[in-house]
Amino acid sequence: MFNQLPMFQRVGPKAFKKDLKNIEYLSKYLDHPDRSYKSIHIAGTNGKGSTSFFIATALHEMGYKVGLYTSPHYKDYRERIKVDGKMISKTYVKKFVNQLIDDNVLDGKYKPSFFEITVGMAFAYFREMDVDYAVIETGLGGRLDSTNIITPELSVITNIGLDHTQFLGDTLPLIAGEKAGIIKKGVPVIIGRRQKETHKVFSKVAKANKTKLQYAETMDSVLSVKGLKASFPKYQLENLQTAHASLMTLFSKVTKTSLAKAWSQGLRDWGYMGRYMRVSSEPTIIYDSAHNIDGITTLFSELEKEKYSQLHVVLAMVGDKDQSKVLKLFPSDATYYFSQASIPRAMPREELKSKAKDQGLEGKSYSSVRRAFSSAKRYAAEDDLILVAGSIFTVSEVIE
Repeated sequence: MFNQLPMFQRVGPKAFKKDLKNIEYLSKYLDHPDRSYKSIHIAGTNGKGSTSFFIATALHEMGYKVGLYTSPHYKDYRERIKVDGKMISKTYVKKFVNQLIDDNVLDGKYKPSFFEITVGMAFAYFREMDVDYAVIETGLGGRLDSTNIITPELSVITNIGLDHTQFLGDTLPLIAGEKAGIIKKGVPVIIGRRQKETHKVFSKVAKANKTKLQYAETMDSVLSVKGLKASFPKYQLENLQTAHASLMTLFSKVTKTSLAKAWSQGLRDWGYMGRYMRVSSEPTIIYDSAHNIDGITTLFSELEKEKYSQLHVVLAMVGDKDQSKVLKLFPSDATYYFSQASIPRAMPREELKSKAKDQGLEGKSYSSVRRAFSSAKRYAAEDDLILVAGSIFTVSEVIE
């Protein structure tokens, strides 16, 4: 699959599809597996992965059998497809792909992409596992995302920021219009963050679809549960509230204490990783896959609460975006270790070093992320902080 098929996360724009014909064909071939269970569809610029995990773990705590589809993965392709926290089996992946090959699906008229095949596999696997609910995270945008063939019980949009502007538009209203593409007729909608630039867009689409739209921040708050705020980074509180609002919309009775238990104990079992991931102390080491303006802003706001002497940043980014505005957000008094992830989309390390220097960021470049990370660990004192950031692909190369 990795070698034969285009994959946006690795190769970038040339893997992007401008319609849903391929996934519709694949769904028909599979006999529309997504119609066999209830689903919750989640889009947004930032926080959609976290919100998906929060909803899935809560549903599991409530006694449901739950499928979770997220993307991309960090270390193992099977991270994308889980049922009750357990990854899809290697046997099923092999069987599914081999069946597509035997039936000439990969070389036929439509030639589904890596992402489309993975979505089809997830939907088929959830049917085979007889899940009650499937929590489905969009990959890119919403309207033209391969997951957007489902008719869910609930549509959730976390927030809107500037990312993937070459596909989704270069203004918040334009991007909101693409994300709003997951809103379906009569299906209730939860929006995580009310933003004046996007409110009219969401309201208009919801009205056209004759459905109820609610903002999570206006609903009963789960954040009053004792100790919950202290258990998560501040930036996750918005995602927790969005998940709570989603569950309240679906169910008449959702106890806050059961949700707090699910989120404080269950996330580790579901393999939640890569988001403000604290892996050691002396020195403190944090992995975070933030990669756009909103994500990086939130990350450094969270880091302000950390106590350390010197900040060391292991940084690698993708090269098919204008990263100048993102690099402006990084502190100039940190020590930088520039590198590039092992993907075709990676920005060459010397180019990254040069662009960073234009923003006043100084450091050396290294031939791999792991070499950069090793160097940071070698030079950091016990009271320093090492941050690995820039993309999911950067973080994936240091996660053990």
